Amino acid sequence: MDFSAFDTKKMDEYAAKAKEAWGNTPAYREFEQKTKGQSKAETMEAGRQMMVIFAEFGATRNGDPASPEAQALVRKLQGFISDHYYTCTDQILSGLGQMYAAGGEMTDNIDRYGGEGTADFASRAIRIFCEGQ
Repeated sequence: MDFSAFDTKKMDEYAAKAKEAWGNTPAYREFEQKTKGQSKAETMEAGRQMMVIFAEFGATRNGDPASPEAQALVRKLQGFISDHYYTCTDQILSGLGQMYAAGGEMTDNIDRYGGEGTADFASRAIRIFCEGQ
């Protein structure tokens, strides 16, 4: 897999956008604490690992987003985000799911690693997961 979308410039750009949008939230403060002192290589590796999860979503994207397999991937994604970035509550996860399928660069990146339609599939699986909680 090619993870070139997670070059240093892009990671810095995403970080600036996140700080602008969520800089005053507890989740963002937790993110700053968890990532404080990380090297660029560590940051890029975390991004790569997250995209591997989306590639796994891509392998199931032609199935049912409510399937046990898809729902296990949602739990895996939520756990990964909580472990590496901030506590990913169901409310935050729901918002992320909407962002994943909203179009633009985020959707394009997810679809690049999982195949066309992966972002939409992941979004639907996340919605089902969050509604069932």
